[in-house]
Amino acid sequence: MKKVAVLINDIEQQYEGLRSSLGMLLYDTEVQMFVINKEIANMDEAYSDNMEFLDEMEGERFSNNRANTEKYGFTYASIEEMGEMLQQADLVIPF
Repeated sequence: MKKVAVLINDIEQQYEGLRSSLGMLLYDTEVQMFVINKEIANMDEAYSDNMEFLDEMEGERFSNNRANTEKYGFTYASIEEMGEMLQQADLVIPF
């Protein structure tokens, strides 16, 4: 199984990064979504529903922003830890 890392650093691309993560899960891939530095900008119903779907499909989501871990259930990972995980990915998709 291929491992894909979706790296979201642009606040304007957070929703598209999440949707791409979901799309990759449909193709029998292991997906890790990383939201770097910034808090989720617009936690509306659609974003929340898509995050629940990501969790149900066994995708993983990480952030180095404590607000994302405390408010939205992301797993905390430091930049260094994220770097180690990214090295294990077969494909990295930046946003």
